[in-house]
Amino acid sequence: MKRLHVHVGVEDLAQSIRFYATLFGAEPSVTKADYAKWMLENPRMNFAISAGRGFTGVEHLGLQVEDEAELAEVYDRLKAADRPVLEEGCTTCCYARSEKSWISDPQGVVWEAFLTTGESTVYGGGPALGSIAPASACCVPAGASEARG
Repeated sequence: MKRLHVHVGVEDLAQSIRFYATLFGAEPSVTKADYAKWMLENPRMNFAISAGRGFTGVEHLGLQVEDEAELAEVYDRLKAADRPVLEEGCTTCCYARSEKSWISDPQGVVWEAFLTTGESTVYGGGPALGSIAPASACCVPAGASEARG
């Protein structure tokens, strides 16, 4: 089953953790010095926040899948969306190892499709995004501006 992913950049991590824990009625499932994540079931969502990257607000959206078959299904949809797709492959991002690809909608909203394959002790992430998103936004790999089309 797929899960919606939302990643938000925040200024004050502790204040934002308190806010979202209250809003969701749950503590984060992952908390680091610069990052927190909630794996919610209602609504079914992977909601993450990070601080210290110079950007606040929604950084990107995504679809997290549970297995390789779902990943192949979502990748097929990305390719059929008539937009350039950046296939990143295996990467480390947000304290997790993942297989992922990226696309942007016609307005430039960045979406990732990914399968988490394990945990990581480092944040990871990608370099500057060029014209797709602020240079400080997390996770988006080099060359992602190609996905803008």
